[in-house]
Amino acid sequence: MNWIKLEQSRLASVVTIMKIILYTMALFSFLSCTRSEAQSSDTEVEIQTPTNFYDLSVLSLDEDQTISFSDFKGKKVLLVNVASKCGFTPQYEGLQELHEQYGEDVEIIGLPCNQFMYQEPGDKESIASFCKSNYGVSFALTTKIKVKGSDQHPVYQWLTKKELNGVGDYSVSWNFNKFLVNEQGELIAHFGSKVKPMDDQILSLIKS
Repeated sequence: MNWIKLEQSRLASVVTIMKIILYTMALFSFLSCTRSEAQSSDTEVEIQTPTNFYDLSVLSLDEDQTISFSDFKGKKVLLVNVASKCGFTPQYEGLQELHEQYGEDVEIIGLPCNQFMYQEPGDKESIASFCKSNYGVSFALTTKIKVKGSDQHPVYQWLTKKELNGVGDYSVSWNFNKFLVNEQGELIAHFGSKVKPMDDQILSLIKS
């Protein structure tokens, strides 16, 4: 009988020890998850994209200077993702015409992008040469950027995400999508590729 009681006592001790171990492991797991979530939250705050349009900037096509959007305060800005080998490429002509006729009212910025059927494959020298020789482009062109995906440029993060622009969520469907920002740095319109630069939809907003 004493032997049985001894074994029961040992078994009870083992069960108690196992409970303590399981409790400790559960507590450690909970604390680790809580700490991980806190660190993740802190990281998101640290890398958040600016929510003010005038905090944004992008390198010029030759990458020798930075185009700071704060320089455009008090002026409308039309941002267009451009490409040299697209069916909409002739819209460069309309963009240049818009620049020449309404340059005092609206700053036009062309942002080359190679994400749509690889229709902007060239380097900065070939892009500059193409735009100048074929369309006489004299408005601002930027370095080649990504307008969607995991490497989306901060400019297009702002343009396409309501949480940043405060207006709405948009997607860039193809080359020559257009975003118009007003004199106060507020996003006021998004146009698809089929809307030409000199279309009344755009002109009416520029003239207003």
